[in-house]
Amino acid sequence: MALGDSALFEQLLSPALLGTAMVTTFMVLIMTKRMSAIAALLAIPILFGLASGAGSALGDMILQGVLQVAPTALMLTFAVLYFAVMMDAGLFDPLVRRVLAMVGDDPVRIALGTAALATLVSLDGDGTTTALIIITAFLPVYKRVGMNPLILALLLGLCNALMNYVPWGGPSARAAAAVGADLGQVFGPLIPAMLIGLAAVFVLAWWLGRAERLRLSVGAGSGATVTSVPGLDIDPAIRRPRLFWANLALTVGLVLGMILGLAPLPVMMMGAFAVAITLNYPRLRDQKARITAHADNVVNVVVLIFAAGSFTGILNGTGMADAMANAALTVIPPSIGSYLAPITALASMPLTFVMSNDAYYFGVVPVIATTAAAYGIDAEAIARASLIGQPVHTLSPLLAPIYLACGLLGVDVADAQRFALKWAVLISLVVLVAAIATGAIPLRAG
Repeated sequence: MALGDSALFEQLLSPALLGTAMVTTFMVLIMTKRMSAIAALLAIPILFGLASGAGSALGDMILQGVLQVAPTALMLTFAVLYFAVMMDAGLFDPLVRRVLAMVGDDPVRIALGTAALATLVSLDGDGTTTALIIITAFLPVYKRVGMNPLILALLLGLCNALMNYVPWGGPSARAAAAVGADLGQVFGPLIPAMLIGLAAVFVLAWWLGRAERLRLSVGAGSGATVTSVPGLDIDPAIRRPRLFWANLALTVGLVLGMILGLAPLPVMMMGAFAVAITLNYPRLRDQKARITAHADNVVNVVVLIFAAGSFTGILNGTGMADAMANAALTVIPPSIGSYLAPITALASMPLTFVMSNDAYYFGVVPVIATTAAAYGIDAEAIARASLIGQPVHTLSPLLAPIYLACGLLGVDVADAQRFALKWAVLISLVVLVAAIATGAIPLRAG
């Protein structure tokens, strides 16, 4: 082989180019649905790791990456099961019916009730469950009054996106796993910005409801008839209405404990689940049935997180992440690089709209985090910044929930996107400003 050919071959196998090729291959395969995210996260880095010459060292790299995400996977396992038990026991049933009874025929109260119930039900982190409950509960009310169902879709999506910032929500878990950060450290500082974002959604709900009231010339009305709601009409034998206050106290205590950081998140979720399952279903047969009923959700989430650990373990262990970051540093002016955190937040809106969460968080965010570290920006800050665009992400045509919601509402997906996009961008910007103001995201490095 000639000297020039040898140099070209070595350049093609450089960590920066291999890392870029690996990330690009991963993103293309999952976005074109040629491979599942789990399979791609496992197979693609192994192939490129072998091409880099890592050889037998790949095993240690994979184990190191898996060990880094193990606490996250542990916390998610018991968080999904805990909130599933709370839903099964009927913790949210009285609150759902109360909200429906209070909204009446007034568009302002209906819009505010939609936001309130969507926020509440989204606590379990399952967007599909939220869509089914909220749409089936409120769509008859919207139709009776004559309100625009696109408002229902908008408020549902915004509240669900912001509530997905919680540690057991998919985006937060992915962001933390992608940069190797502690999930509690990612979520904790973002709580004030999340609450401000939710407050902005409620203001938007009031404004849209007021506009609908004027359009329809409808004043405050009497209480609405409570409709049948999926998730509330399951086998009453598994409901535990007499334990409502005990379950509520346990859940409030758990949330406060997470906010105050009384113990590591996995430990609190494990303890809370043990109490919840024993309190509500003391018989072992019933406990097994409840765990089995939600096993699919647990397995899907946990396997994805462990696969992500394998991906990032090889990306970091082979030096690809550092090499890609160094290559990026050569083209990013230092004056811009110090603003990578807010730039990441702004870029997350268009990027998550055209990319799946898996492609974005596991393909793009780790490279940004490594690059930002050279400017003194913590990985946790980049993880938080990468979450800002989630309200826009809910409108992505790559997501199945938007088709489910629009199908239930009987509206066109394009109409829903056109109606909601400007408001989703506005709420994302509100959260970004709040995150900068509260210190969750630094405006500038140092």
